[in-house]
Amino acid sequence: MRGYSADREDYLRRLRRIEGQVRGLERMVGDDQYCIDILTQVASVTHALRGVALGLLDQHLRHCVVEAAAGGEGDKVTEATAAVERLLRS
Repeated sequence: MRGYSADREDYLRRLRRIEGQVRGLERMVGDDQYCIDILTQVASVTHALRGVALGLLDQHLRHCVVEAAAGGEGDKVTEATAAVERLLRS
């Protein structure tokens, strides 16, 4: 079982909402809408994706990393650190 399994439906709902926002962005560009309006929506999608990522990271740390540490596995901490580095670069 993954750390986010209990909240899977919430994550799927959030991701479907984000998918709809991205389709809306595509329509906005296709309809040649005002640049600032499009950029505002891009910022909204970016913020929503970052929220999903931070939630997943939190649950990974609380579940997977804690379990791995209890079992003497150190590679989960390295893996989580690499994930944080990727998020910070994005």
